[in-house]
Amino acid sequence: MTAPSAKDTSRPAPAAKAADHSGHCIELGANAPLRLDCGTELGPFPLAYQTYGTLNAEKTNAILVCHALTGDQFVLGPHPVTGKPGWWEIMVGPGRPLDTNRYFIICSNVLGGCMGTAGPAEKNPETGKPYGLDFPVITIRDMVAAQKLLIDHLGIDQLFCVIGGSMGGMQVLQWATSYPERIFAAVPIASSARHSAQNIAFHEIGRQAIMADRDWKGGAYHESDDQPLRGLAVARMVAHITYLSEKALQQKFGRELQDRKDVTYGFEADFQVESYLRHQGISFVERFDANSYLYITRAMDYFDLAEVNEGMLPQAFVNTPVRFCLISFTSDWLFPTSESRTVVHALNAVAANVSFVEVLSDKGHDAFLLDEPEFHATLEGFLNGAAEHRGLTWS
Repeated sequence: MTAPSAKDTSRPAPAAKAADHSGHCIELGANAPLRLDCGTELGPFPLAYQTYGTLNAEKTNAILVCHALTGDQFVLGPHPVTGKPGWWEIMVGPGRPLDTNRYFIICSNVLGGCMGTAGPAEKNPETGKPYGLDFPVITIRDMVAAQKLLIDHLGIDQLFCVIGGSMGGMQVLQWATSYPERIFAAVPIASSARHSAQNIAFHEIGRQAIMADRDWKGGAYHESDDQPLRGLAVARMVAHITYLSEKALQQKFGRELQDRKDVTYGFEADFQVESYLRHQGISFVERFDANSYLYITRAMDYFDLAEVNEGMLPQAFVNTPVRFCLISFTSDWLFPTSESRTVVHALNAVAANVSFVEVLSDKGHDAFLLDEPEFHATLEGFLNGAAEHRGLTWS
């Protein structure tokens, strides 16, 4: 099925900063605007995406990869802004668990993002200027509704699998509850059915750092030559700490000094861990928009599948036809295993088809982005089994 409101413009998708790079971008919602949870209608609006591999004749081998908070559609590199490898090259490609010789991989920049999809950095068609804070507040459900329009546009009746980690996992769960008939399998990784108070608190620190930057200018910084880079860098530094485990930080840095034998008795980056965090902040602002950070973190904060089902999480999955595989990591304190177990228990309560694996890892939340053989083997095994049940074959 092809949505009549979708038009492929085949134009490069703008990044957080002005940059020339290629990518697919379609216009959605021209004839039927997208109704957002906040009550606003959005349309027409651009949605940027990338694909890898080949869609089979039956259109049954498509996997939608949902990116996390600071990710984008460039799963494989080189990234058009930074020149670095794609964010999930360890998982996607020929012979890897998400084998591009078998599967057609799709990844779109989320609604509210800053790599070509409609967001606060995109131009408001009514004013010709970036939306800024005039962009409507969006939710995870809104992001998934926009992705569903993309899948309609591509003519795919049912995705073989939807997979993602962290915020990507939230999108996976939203897909499974909003459009269960449109997906065969779902793999939420290191995620949760609702954002915890602790995680909301960390997000608020990041947002306040951005809004306290004098160059934020009430969100209207796109109209000047300045951007709230300092605030955005601090937000990234705070968030990045939550992606790692204490053991990983200790093993990687300990109390080692940075390029010196003695402390300076000042406030430069004496310690390696300080230098590392500053580097993370500086490199992040090259590719991300500060207002997008506000919008996307708020969307995660609002996510709560139980709340929208009268406080009963199992109700979200009643009669689901989806095959689930949930994966967590022992050292992840941002989205601990208990969060995944809550979802598993809800699925068990409605007799859903679900498997669950807790992977032993000392790498923290970011383990899903790194080389974890047990994780990779688990995912590959699940996909192979699901493909057999789906009747997918390869020569």
